Amino acid sequence: MKISGIRTALLKAPLKNPFVTSLRRVDALEDLVVIIECDDGSIGYGEGAPTPVITGETIGSMRAAIALMEPFLVGREIEEFDTLLDHVHSHIIKNTTAKSALEIALYDLKAKSLSLPLYRMLGGEKRVFETDLTISMGEIDKMIADCLDAVSLGYNSLKIKIGDDPQKDIERIIAIHEALDDSIRLRLDANQGWTAKQSVELLQGIEKRGIIAEFIEQPVAADDIEGLKYIKERVQTPLLADESIFSLKDARRLLELEAIDYVNIKLAKTGGISEALALADLSSDFGVKCMIGCMLEGPISVTAGVHVASAKADVITMLDLDAVSLLASHPVETSVQYDQSQIALSDDLGLGIFGVGELQFL
Repeated sequence: MKISGIRTALLKAPLKNPFVTSLRRVDALEDLVVIIECDDGSIGYGEGAPTPVITGETIGSMRAAIALMEPFLVGREIEEFDTLLDHVHSHIIKNTTAKSALEIALYDLKAKSLSLPLYRMLGGEKRVFETDLTISMGEIDKMIADCLDAVSLGYNSLKIKIGDDPQKDIERIIAIHEALDDSIRLRLDANQGWTAKQSVELLQGIEKRGIIAEFIEQPVAADDIEGLKYIKERVQTPLLADESIFSLKDARRLLELEAIDYVNIKLAKTGGISEALALADLSSDFGVKCMIGCMLEGPISVTAGVHVASAKADVITMLDLDAVSLLASHPVETSVQYDQSQIALSDDLGLGIFGVGELQFL
């Protein structure tokens, strides 16, 4: 299987509701799809979501990065897999989402060349996973209604977006907790919206009311490593790092400082599947469990995350792969089944992507 060409296209899809965090508001998905074609007719699919406020990437910058790497990939055999991955990572720094989109497509092709589902190639097993659902930040009554709707659809874990106003955040958390059954797990995500001191005050305040969330995700700025450690030493609520961890170096520093309880793995931050697997292994070495999450992505990249979760199920114990459930519709055909909180892998080869409908090729 020799790579004969690489094409990119836009995947556009409406959201059921606006996606609102302390960092941004998004009304519709617009992702870059990467299609790698081989001389035998095989196709590998990849995808990446432009998230300027987190990764610094746009559709334009991702296309430029892929164009730069394309000459090092086209004409090479898929059997040169490690070399191909090395080319993806060695010819440009950062640009992690563009790299991830290319890697996903390459892994899809490699698994197909071996006549295996990707999770089998990675050492995982066919299984059904449970994801949480994100509750966008907004007025309290709307957030409560969204939580109740999610619970009625079978979600047992809800990720609550907060971080724009500390006092309002406390009110949101208390009101949502009181509205839900105790069996529903609350995951709090402040998206860098608080200071370390505010984080401690807010978390200690709700803890005194008997509210211990499953975790608080990235309450402080991504580069505030000392702030994370300050928080962890003063609250009962477990602390999960997201934007603070892009690389193995980032993770190792936090793990060695014992500044966090959990690691959030996202392919768009690590630069793809290879580093995501390595990050899970590093976390395991430190006895730290992981969550695998996603940006506001479509079925191709989210499905890649599910395959990684299968491969590292011993350390990836939490899933935040709800982006497909947030879409009102999409043109991607996949054998991986998305049924609200349940995501079921299939026996189909590679990622299990059959094809894509109408895309805007670039």
